This record gives sequence, C-alpha cells and structure tokens, in this order.
Amino acid sequence: MTQAPLIKLDKVSFGYLNRNVFENVNLELHRGERLALLGGNGAGKSTLLQLIVGLNKRSSGGIYAFGKDRSEERDFIEVRTKAGMVFQDSDDQLFCPSVLEDVAFGPLNLGMTKQEAIDRSLQTLESLGLSELANRITHKLSGGQKRLVALATVLAMKPEVLLLDEPTNGLDDSAELRLIELLESLDQAMILVSHDQKLIERLATRAVILTDGTLVEAVLHKHPHHHEHSHVHIHAKGSEQHHAHDPELEVHNDL
Repeated sequence: MTQAPLIKLDKVSFGYLNRNVFENVNLELHRGERLALLGGNGAGKSTLLQLIVGLNKRSSGGIYAFGKDRSEERDFIEVRTKAGMVFQDSDDQLFCPSVLEDVAFGPLNLGMTKQEAIDRSLQTLESLGLSELANRITHKLSGGQKRLVALATVLAMKPEVLLLDEPTNGLDDSAELRLIELLESLDQAMILVSHDQKLIERLATRAVILTDGTLVEAVLHKHPHHHEHSHVHIHAKGSEQHHAHDPELEVHNDL
C-alpha cells in the first residue's frame, strides 16, 4: 500500500500586486525524502515554503499536510509544530537574549514546563555539538553559529519535516561542511531551497525546478566519465528529457 505524502500541494497558485508568482503547482513530499527545490532568484521558492506553513496564503488550490486538508490559520498552527522552517536569514528566527532561551521558546509553546523545555533544549544543543553556546548572547554569535542555533530551535520541537531556505547561505567552508554533516545525520524528510551545489550533491534524493511560474520534476542523474558529474535533468510530463543548461540549476560533482 502506497504511503500517503507528508505534504501535498494540489494545483496551488499564488500571486500578489496583479502578478502571478506560480500557478497550478503540484508537489509531494514523502517520508525519507530530501527534496531539492531549485530555481532562479525571484522564482518563488521561499514563497512556496512559506505557503506550506501558512505564512503566505495561496490564491487557489489545496494544501494537505500530515493527513489533513489545511485551509484556515488554525489548521496551520498544527502544521508549524510538525514542519520546522529554517529561514534564510537567521536573525529573523533568533530573537531571545540567550541561545538557551531561543531554543527553549518552541518547546514552551508546545506546552512543556519550563524545566522540560530547558532539558529538551540542552539535549538538542548537545546533539548538535553546541552545548558551549547555551548561555551565549545570541546576537553576538558568528553567522555560522547563528545558523546552527536556528536549526537547533527547530529540531528542539522534534518536527517530522524540515523546510530549509538557503541553509548554507553566507557560511564559510568549515561551517558549511559542519551544517551539511549535521543535516545528513537527521532522519526528517526535508525540502531544501538552495543554490549550494555541495548541499544538493550530498543531501538531495529528488529535485524539482520552479521556473516561469511552474514546477517541473527533475532527476539528479550521474554520468560515469573519468570523473563523475551529477547534473539536473528536467522532466516535463509527456515530453522528452531535457538537460538543464542554467548553471544555477546544474549540479556538478567532480571526483
């Protein structure tokens, strides 16, 4: 029996100021998947993530998450406890005086006691190798540290799905590698919005491309040569396979 998707978008459209951002988008995310959501700047990738958790309101279509139809704000309150979103700018996510308070904020909102939330937060920080940051002032952290703490604030709520918006943006090589390794170790299904080729190569199990207002299925296909390439190929329904020439949509893995 086929397992129902964790998240499903059915012919979803969104627009504002007399402009359609995307139209009739269909998307499914299943357990164990790490879905790369690719596309050029301004294509609407971040907007699509925000629609899933109800931060933007669709113009039409259906959103189904965790076995239920989601249409009203009260529906998305539950979705936001099960689908944790890591924003592109960590400063949009971190607003408490200390790291521990930031990480405990979500568990407290889930109804935990203060001590339960602290224990959950300390366990989460330890699992990410961030225990030494617990009492640090959040706004004084480095960009890489803020990114990891932002991930901790989401993981402390034990979500079933991670929505990651440019998670390695602005990180140096060592911080990028550490974050990728952390994400590799997690069991949650993920939607990854990223232009980072290393991230896509290491994590993605499937890919879609948002272009010209539509979502196109893609595959990560490997070519055996004297070195190995991973390229994104666009699959349009009912058409032949086309190679993606846009460098932002092309993934290389030279070994």
